[in-house]
Amino acid sequence: MRGQDTQQAGLFSYLSPEVRVPATHPLRPIRQYVDAALTGLSPRLTTLYARMGRPSIAPEKLLRALLLQVLYSIRSERLLMEQLDYNLLFRWFVGLDLDAPVWDVTVFTKNRDRLLEGEIATAVFEQVLAQARAQRLLSDEHFTVDGTLIEAWAGQKSFQKKEAAPSRPDDPGNPSVDFRGERRTNATHASTTDPEARLYKKAEGQEAKLCFLGHVLMENRNGLVVQATVTSATGTAERDAALALVEAQTPSRRITLGGDRNYDTAAFVEALRERQVTPHVAQHTTRRRSAIDGRTTRHPGYAVSQQKRKRVEEVFGWLKTVGLVRKVKLRGVPRVGWLFTFAAAVYNLVRMRNLVEATT
Repeated sequence: MRGQDTQQAGLFSYLSPEVRVPATHPLRPIRQYVDAALTGLSPRLTTLYARMGRPSIAPEKLLRALLLQVLYSIRSERLLMEQLDYNLLFRWFVGLDLDAPVWDVTVFTKNRDRLLEGEIATAVFEQVLAQARAQRLLSDEHFTVDGTLIEAWAGQKSFQKKEAAPSRPDDPGNPSVDFRGERRTNATHASTTDPEARLYKKAEGQEAKLCFLGHVLMENRNGLVVQATVTSATGTAERDAALALVEAQTPSRRITLGGDRNYDTAAFVEALRERQVTPHVAQHTTRRRSAIDGRTTRHPGYAVSQQKRKRVEEVFGWLKTVGLVRKVKLRGVPRVGWLFTFAAAVYNLVRMRNLVEATT
């Protein structure tokens, strides 16, 4: 018998979001990891809030919502609030009841800024990494370092002379600017939108963009990120950041560090050896002599490091296509670094879920 197309909605619902989400849904193991991380982070979150006053958005719910924004590539907080209003899966993950009202976008953004100023992204990253270490997913001997460009939230027209007098634009939204034939460098020019962004390109023939540099230190066993940071875009930033990331790792034994040809310089290789780190960087032999020789490349471990180091491109590929860091909507090194570190933590969560599922 044909069913009736009844449009009358029920007055009451007796099912919770927990029942609606399938037991095999891929977000369930991620939710377990996140809840464990937030439990360990609770004392630090308490220090960010006053003891008295009107209750704000729970920081646990705020961080889960931000994680969903990165995980599902939601480009704005307004769209995130829209999804939370009608998406049952999102409500379950964040911890909102079916009848709970969704936060105002402005209120959500102001509460997010409190987390941006509290360096919570690094704390979340460390909590996630501790769970990976407890499951023996990390290598403590073999690592890879690399950097990638992060396009700043600033246009080329904002890159103007530092000493130039302010002019009245013909169109404030899209002024007419003619810089044909003008030599523009970071020494003489700066962005009026994001002064910390730098005009930079990684290779000859590429377009110079206002950007930052994101750096990761990856362990070679399973391709998990163990350190992440953002710096200004300079010619030596990748090598300087690599040394800082290695020192922050505080290895208890001699380790190897893989990298591309950009790291094959005499000063960098010597600095690694002073820190008891074996340089497994790719040899740069174009028009010059490599800083490493057969004493390093003859060992089988060097070939393994060269193979494993390419997995770092998977990290950058995910962060840029999914994790919202191809072109960031935050300004300044600290805020861009917050998003980059938080997105790296989300990548680790996805990677850990896949690794555990592969072994079960």
